[in-house]
Amino acid sequence: MIGEGRVAVNGTVLTTPAVLVSAGDVITVDGAPIRTAEATRLFLYHKPPGLVTTHSDPTGRPTVFDALPRDLPRLISVGRLDLSSEGLLLLTNDGELSRALELPATGLIRRYRARARGRIDQARLDGLRDGITVEGVRYGPIEARLDKAREPGAGANLWISLRLSEGRNREVRRVLEALGLTVNRLIRLAYGPFALGNLARGAVEEVGPRVVREQLAHLIAPAHLPAGERALYRQAPPPEPRPTPPRLVRKPGWATPKRRVRRRPAD
Repeated sequence: MIGEGRVAVNGTVLTTPAVLVSAGDVITVDGAPIRTAEATRLFLYHKPPGLVTTHSDPTGRPTVFDALPRDLPRLISVGRLDLSSEGLLLLTNDGELSRALELPATGLIRRYRARARGRIDQARLDGLRDGITVEGVRYGPIEARLDKAREPGAGANLWISLRLSEGRNREVRRVLEALGLTVNRLIRLAYGPFALGNLARGAVEEVGPRVVREQLAHLIAPAHLPAGERALYRQAPPPEPRPTPPRLVRKPGWATPKRRVRRRPAD
């Protein structure tokens, strides 16, 4: 762009990129000032099962970003939830923040609740605190607690709460499968300081700028820190359901009206 003479600083067209600029300089491209750094924004999304966490799927499966409201800015996900998993998915417009939140070195705890079929006791789950190797892949320490041994009418299903800091691809499912369990429901409840709470399935909620600064300032470039106190995005409430017309209930003894049949005249 500089070689084509499209970039200018304070009205002077550049001929070389070896130019130092300061915050007070006006930089234009094709005569228009370049945009200032966009403030970091963070959103909580309650992902339903059945959506792929990607911008496009080659097989045509529905994606998370297809399901998001159209008035949201362009966002990327912080990590992923697989097709059948549900729960909290963080979305942001800041690629560097997304990467930082995904790194195990950041130390953010992911909390999950899994419903699984099979039999296990707390002692075997406690063994996950030392990590586990599954098919040559080493997974870090996992805290797992057996919540409920059985559900009424649910066969051998049980509930397990888990806390981990890595969040590798399908980690929870693979680790529990290695213990002889089959996960049939997986819900992410929290990612670091952000919790699913009572966010409705399929709903989106923006984290306020003040909370972003308090919790994530050490992971965001100073030029991208959001200002203000209130979030810019508010999801519109769902439309009220249309009233159902009352059903006509016939009392015993009521005669069903005979249907009139129009006869065609004879030829």
